[in-house]
Amino acid sequence: MYDYAEINAIAPWFFPIVVFVLGSCIGSFLNVVIYRVPAGQSIVTPSSHCGCGLPIAWYDNIPILSWFILQGRTRCCGQSYSFRYAIVELLTALLFLACWFAFPPAKALVGMLFISILISATFIDLDHMIIPDVFTIGGGVLGVLLSMLIPALHGHDSGFFIVDSLRSVTDGLLGLLIGSGVVLWIALIAEAVLRKEAMGFGDVKFLGAIGAFCGWQGAVFAMFGGAIVGTVWFLIAVIWQKIRGKLTAVAPPAETPEGEPADIGFGVHVPFGPMLAIAGAAYFLFFHRWTTEYFAQISELL
Repeated sequence: MYDYAEINAIAPWFFPIVVFVLGSCIGSFLNVVIYRVPAGQSIVTPSSHCGCGLPIAWYDNIPILSWFILQGRTRCCGQSYSFRYAIVELLTALLFLACWFAFPPAKALVGMLFISILISATFIDLDHMIIPDVFTIGGGVLGVLLSMLIPALHGHDSGFFIVDSLRSVTDGLLGLLIGSGVVLWIALIAEAVLRKEAMGFGDVKFLGAIGAFCGWQGAVFAMFGGAIVGTVWFLIAVIWQKIRGKLTAVAPPAETPEGEPADIGFGVHVPFGPMLAIAGAAYFLFFHRWTTEYFAQISELL
């Protein structure tokens, strides 16, 4: 019986392929979550089915590939369906792969769960301008729990599990509290200045969930990084709309009349949740090393 290290040494391509395939399958499931959770439907039953009501055969439900094989149309009735399904599946597979290459297996698995929460919340927020509590409150609780069980999530790996666990869960709790607290105060100040709601309370809870997985440094990074992403998106959206000669006041509809996800487009008003998710994923996968060192240097100066 080969262990992980031996398999990885003999066939270094094996686990990345498994992770990519797993990610695409999870992405297919996330498409179900994104569509059904806001509608209050079960994510388990019924099985995947076409808009005409007929069940989708397994060979027509292969992640990523099926959209291209069927050329974006269902086999049973020829109804078109959005390319976004394939995008979500491919995005999930690629981000799972990034987690696998970036971290040891245990932290990589936690990262895949975190990425799944971010992707689900992102597309639901784009569609409905809400982030359900299962991803915000549930994500925050899960992040703190996993911080306790897997101390490496916050970089604690001294070999003394109890000590590492206490330090890690403290980081998770601080991230949860500081993340939600920072964005809450910013939202209240912005609301007082603009005299209208500047940020939904779902964003407050969502940043807390990001902090539970990434620590308070990640929460702060996601807050300001999300603002930068949002600014870039806004500028691109305005330029795009001006090129088209039509400036819209609201985001384009997220769904077709049949209830299918609409093709991704640019609108002037977009929710802040996706921006937080992009910045949170960037911190978790890439920027945590430099950001942690930066905050450590600041702490030494204070």
